[in-house]
Amino acid sequence: MAPAPELLNQTSAVSHFVLAGLLHTAEHPAFFFLLFLLVYGTTAAGNLLILVAVGCAPRLGSPMYHFLGHLSFLDACLSTVTVPKVLAGLLAAEGRLISLPGCAAQLYCFHLLASTECFLYTVMAYDRYLAICRPLHYPAAMSRPVCAGLAGGTWAVGALHSALHTALTFRLPYCGPRHVAYFFCDIPPVLALACADTSANELAMLVDIGVVAAGCLALIVASYSLIVAAVLRIRTAEGRRRAFSTCTAHLTVVLLYYTPPVCIYLQPGAAGAGAGAPAVFYTIITPVLNPFIYTLRNTEMKRALRGLLCRDS
Repeated sequence: MAPAPELLNQTSAVSHFVLAGLLHTAEHPAFFFLLFLLVYGTTAAGNLLILVAVGCAPRLGSPMYHFLGHLSFLDACLSTVTVPKVLAGLLAAEGRLISLPGCAAQLYCFHLLASTECFLYTVMAYDRYLAICRPLHYPAAMSRPVCAGLAGGTWAVGALHSALHTALTFRLPYCGPRHVAYFFCDIPPVLALACADTSANELAMLVDIGVVAAGCLALIVASYSLIVAAVLRIRTAEGRRRAFSTCTAHLTVVLLYYTPPVCIYLQPGAAGAGAGAPAVFYTIITPVLNPFIYTLRNTEMKRALRGLLCRDS
């Protein structure tokens, strides 16, 4: 989407940026506005419903559902950080304007939520490992205080991780151009507009985000390798099926979550509008799919939602 000419005043001091929006949406803005509005509404409603079910259903009091509630909240917030600005840009050209502080706030909130979700997936894999491989130790290892500490720890580490990258990105001078070739403020497209050498920032992004993502993914793979080995030792087919059914939903969303960032952050020079396409998956698509994935693959969740909806009706 090309920005309006009047929005691109190339002067020395930058107080606002212009977001490019999503590719191929300028031809039919009304259609895409309604489409993204529907997706955003479904995301908010689906994740809110899971939050209410986890909070109200006694059968969903286990640590797995405690973490799932945090994941639903993260997904709803992650979509809120990006989609409303996309909707505003589809309504009017001025909707694609974003102030420099607003850009910094969006970048911080996005990386806070995304990195927290990354750490939470790792904690959820560890929870499944303990439940299946160490069932006798599970009640003590995953007590309520431990669950609260693990969930709070993911938020704390995510906040520090996001603050580091936001500070590194906005310590640089920005003196024009103003056109962010993305549909939201993220590190690669914002760095492309800096009036200074960004090689140190790009190295920090590759090392830090790469190490964090690779470390979390390695722990998830290790957990599920041990889980698969334990499940294969279960003698009954029904026991194996039930054990695998509690893990497939988590593995599905992990795959959906981790693949797009690899395409983005391991190629910091690729900051064009087309490079933002993978980000659509984990900012818009994955948050709307997660409630369906966890609901359709989880009998207890389906029972809790059915009971909640029947009681309300």
